Amino acid sequence: MISFHVNDMTCAHCVNTLTKAVKAADRDATVAIDLAARRVEIETAAFDSAELTRIIKDAGYTPAALETVAVPAALIPAARRGACCCK
Repeated sequence: MISFHVNDMTCAHCVNTLTKAVKAADRDATVAIDLAARRVEIETAAFDSAELTRIIKDAGYTPAALETVAVPAALIPAARRGACCCK
């Protein structure tokens, strides 16, 4: 997972634009965006951080890479590990 802070991402259109840009480069990528925090998380086997930075810049935005830390699955709440939280 590679994370970025994208301060100039301000609306749903921005989210859609960034998602489309990443998916156009790697259709198998997983893109998670928190608009309120202006955080973009991308999981891809095709690109590294520098290449993703270029893709985001080419889409018209200014990304700042965030250092990510691997969190053991046991520390992630079940709702975030794919289990349904609605039961």
